[in-house]
Amino acid sequence: MSTATGSAAPAPQIVTLDTTVVTSWKAPIAFAVFTLVALALAVFAPRHGDTTYRLNASERDAIQVPDLVVPAMPALWTVVVLLALITAYSAWLVRAKKRVPLWLIVVFAVLFLFGFLTWAGAGATLPMIGLLFGSLSLAVPLIFGSLAGVIGERVGVINIAIEGQLLAGAFTSAVVASVVASSTGSIWVGLFSGLVGAMVAGLLVGMVLAAFSIKYFVDQVIVGVVLNVLVTGLTSFFFSQVLAPNAGVLNSPPRFPRLPIPLLSDIPIIGPVFFRQTLIVYIMYIAVAAVYVGLFHTRWGLRVRAVGEHPQAADTVGINVNRTRFWNVALAGAIAGFGGTFFTIGSGIAFNKEMTAGAGFIALAAVIFGQWDPIKATLAALLFGFASNLQNTLSVIGSPVPSEFMLMLPYVVTIIAVAGLVGKVRGPAAAGKPYIKA
Repeated sequence: MSTATGSAAPAPQIVTLDTTVVTSWKAPIAFAVFTLVALALAVFAPRHGDTTYRLNASERDAIQVPDLVVPAMPALWTVVVLLALITAYSAWLVRAKKRVPLWLIVVFAVLFLFGFLTWAGAGATLPMIGLLFGSLSLAVPLIFGSLAGVIGERVGVINIAIEGQLLAGAFTSAVVASVVASSTGSIWVGLFSGLVGAMVAGLLVGMVLAAFSIKYFVDQVIVGVVLNVLVTGLTSFFFSQVLAPNAGVLNSPPRFPRLPIPLLSDIPIIGPVFFRQTLIVYIMYIAVAAVYVGLFHTRWGLRVRAVGEHPQAADTVGINVNRTRFWNVALAGAIAGFGGTFFTIGSGIAFNKEMTAGAGFIALAAVIFGQWDPIKATLAALLFGFASNLQNTLSVIGSPVPSEFMLMLPYVVTIIAVAGLVGKVRGPAAAGKPYIKA
């Protein structure tokens, strides 16, 4: 075809889209390592006998589930074969330029865990309800911390101060609950006052992080580390100089009682684990659902994610970037502070120095492992909680696994999960970058 001047029209350009699927060998390599570990246990450390999985919380449960008895070595060898097949299949997927699906990783993890528990518990009885119940309990502060981390990074601020926020919440809730309960004579007033005090303490730490990183453009990681050290130093000082000499008045926190939910608490296995918990755990369920729905199905969540991904574009459409970041980082601090209450009034334990023991950093790992998604981060926190409680259970049944290995198991799982199985992930594009309005 020609134009009016007789010249030929330019040929249309053909735009091709790059549909190459980015694959990673991390999952097959990790599968192979764990398969070799299972094989080594079967060959070099065989344990004969039956492993009994107890599936009832007590003999008084309305519905009784019979114990599951598994022969240790046949089960372990079966698991080894299945793990090898999954490893080979994952390698084939990568060679075919396909991603290893998440469900396959979950199946592999469950099989390996079943084989390991069966091997370790040969000749003994594993209280599965206690193991799962304790795992959920240990995961509660990690889940609150991971929710704080997800909100912070989604809005563009890396929250390294989760550890300090958890510790501040634990300290404040213990002191406030102890004082209010003793002065009013009401345990419930003391407990709810402790919850509010913990949220305020976490909120203040979050506001300091937000002020320095957003208003004064201080490096967010440095501010977070400094806040962790500051909170640790302050709580340790006040514990030694104030709480310890007056423990009866200032450091004797009441405990939230367990509140079984009718009908739901009688469901076999699930009921005793999830529905015979304290109010803090039930609030955690609500918090996870609220953060997920809020982030992905509300106007607030859209603004948060826009500010964390492309603050310039958000500013163009009228969103106040720095104000949005400030108040959401403060909100994240309040959530983490609430999670710190589990260490004291949630468990009925007096405050002690550095009692969070690095939970905030494991919560950060859960954020990365969960790919900045509240649901996935919660599942990652549950995995780390399970690894932490597993050492206690295996010690009780007399497992041959060295105690030193069991102590480092939660941190080994954290490293493997983040570096080995999570694959290639990308966080919010503007996370860690201060926004300076042109």
